[in-house]
Order: sequence, then C-alpha cells, then structure tokens
Amino acid sequence: MSWTVERHGRVAVVTMTTNPVNAQNRAFFADLHEAFDRLESEHADSPVVLTGQRNRFSAGLDLGEHFPIFAGEPDGVAEWFAAYRATNMRLFTYPRPTVAAVNGHAFAGGLITSAVCDRRVAVDSDARFSLNEVPIGIPMPAVYVRMLTYAWGERTAARASLFGETFDQDQALALGMFDELLPAGQVLDRAVAVAGSIPEDTLEHYAYTKRAAQAAALRDIADLSDPLDEELPRWFTTPNARHAHRRYWRELKGTEPTW
Repeated sequence: MSWTVERHGRVAVVTMTTNPVNAQNRAFFADLHEAFDRLESEHADSPVVLTGQRNRFSAGLDLGEHFPIFAGEPDGVAEWFAAYRATNMRLFTYPRPTVAAVNGHAFAGGLITSAVCDRRVAVDSDARFSLNEVPIGIPMPAVYVRMLTYAWGERTAARASLFGETFDQDQALALGMFDELLPAGQVLDRAVAVAGSIPEDTLEHYAYTKRAAQAAALRDIADLSDPLDEELPRWFTTPNARHAHRRYWRELKGTEPTW
C-alpha cells in the first residue's frame, strides 16, 4: 500500500503518498480504497485524520491521465466517473469521525476530498484553494456539488464550483471551507485532537448521528444528483470541453497536447 496508516493514540492518521503532490489518478483511487480497507480491518474503532505530504494536501485530478480519457468516448468517461465517485462517497459516509489536516494547497478534486471529511483544519499561511474544474472545461458532478453544499453551505458551494476562484487560507476560512487555521506545525496535532474528542464508547452513536445528519444529502444524491450525473459523459466530451482541455494544457505545460 502506498499510503501510511499510523496510530496517534486512538486516532488513525492516514497520510496520502501516492505521488509527491497527490495528484488523483487510478493509483490514488486504489490507494484510498486500500487504506480504508485497512482502517476497517485493523482500526475499525479509530477516528481518522487524513493528511498530505510536506506542504501539499492534493493537487486534484492528474490531468495527464484524465484529459486523454475525456478525449475518448463517453462510455469510457462514465466508467471512470463511477470509480471516482465511489472514492469520495466512501470517505463521505465513513462511520467514524474523519478530520482533514490540510497541510497545504488543495485544488479541484483535492479540495473536494478535504470537504467530504467531517471537519477540516488547515494551515494559516502560504496555501491556496480552488475548484477550477469549470474554467478548464470539466463539469462539476452534481453528486459533488451536493456534498460540498452539505460541507460548506449552498452559497459557498455554488460560488466555488461555478467561478473557479482561487482563495487564500483566510478567504477560505471566511467562506466556511475550513473550521480553523493553525500554523503548519500544529495542524496535524489539532486534527488528531478534534478526531479523538469523540469518546470511544460513543462511536456507535456518532455513526448513527452522522447518518441522520447526512440523510437529506444522501436522499438528494440518490434522487436528484445521480440522475443528473447520467448526463456527465456527454458534457466531458463536447467539442467545447475538448477545446478548453487543450487550451488549459497549453497554459499549464507550455506544450501542445498529444491526445
């Protein structure tokens, strides 16, 4: 397994280590499932802290892997999205306390991964956060918009999803993306303290109450978001989407795309 799982007292700290910036690709998704398989088998009663390496939490989708998928047929996009959706839904519904220790930049899918945790503690300086999908020709899946609305509130979820703005840590805190900011050296310890604040003999009550708190979101995902997301493969693969993908690749890499 690429990710590490270490005990800090009762709390299991999961460090994402798929690649230096935790770009999200097939290997990242496999590592997430393997880590949570291990949590369920070896640390079933542990609250969980999820963090990244050094000064980066996650850079979001690995565009070198994903733009070629989006340049293909809609059926391939549908297959990819089903796997991607499963990772964030697994984290969103995990029945133990989950706290994101956001130790640095988090973009796009990486910011979503932090948002689907129950609480979020972030660094207080030199960090940037953005959902840049729409400006680069990637439709924000309805299932993620609903989870972001649960985490941040409707206004912030809509603003961040629609406009692709980049926020610093203070702006992100003011918008409700994070619960608190701390110096880099204190973020992990604080996240561990928050996760461990739920007494061991009340974890089953936490799990039930989490299900109750998320009931409306999960109903909306099943009844509204999932049917709407049946359109997604088409919107990933339109001529305008592919033009935007190529445009962004040139801006990002300074080279012509090869897909």
